[in-house]
Amino acid sequence: MSFFKNIFAKNTENSSLQKVQGEASGIRPTISSMNEIIDNFLYLGSLPLDSDDERSIEKKGITDIINASMRERQYKIPVESMMVEIEDSNDANIMVHFDKVADKIDRVMKHKGKVLVHCISGVNRSSTLVIAYLMKYHNMTLKNAYSLVKQKRPMIGPKPGFWSQLVDYEMQLFGRNTETKDQLVWSVQ
Repeated sequence: MSFFKNIFAKNTENSSLQKVQGEASGIRPTISSMNEIIDNFLYLGSLPLDSDDERSIEKKGITDIINASMRERQYKIPVESMMVEIEDSNDANIMVHFDKVADKIDRVMKHKGKVLVHCISGVNRSSTLVIAYLMKYHNMTLKNAYSLVKQKRPMIGPKPGFWSQLVDYEMQLFGRNTETKDQLVWSVQ
């Protein structure tokens, strides 16, 4: 597939927007970021926090947002949003959402849109859903899908329960596994 041409060789930069937010107990730094997983189409990130984040989303031409958290968000920019309620818990059944989310991302691609998949921090839930999409629609093994997403967004790390469900999904899709349930690769070699 043409968009994977040189995908691992491409020098990617973390497009983090660093923000400092004040709290009653003092000032706590937080990072709001969005990383491009597939050029000019699929983005993975954390919960958009403010109007600066929304301007960044609008500037990139993102047409759809998939929110994989328990925190519903109203966007002030013109985007289509999909809420996928998933607890950030090792025991959460995220696999029931794999096909629905992957199908939605594929529809956005077919309509030449751009999609952001986010949870709160962009580490567990949203990365798991993006990996499942790559497996289903780009025929990538779990190992290759994980490596690609990890390369593009180094802070990802699906919870062990989510990883186990990805292993099951790989078996369902391809009839074989490239990873095991107890073998979570935490870094790209």
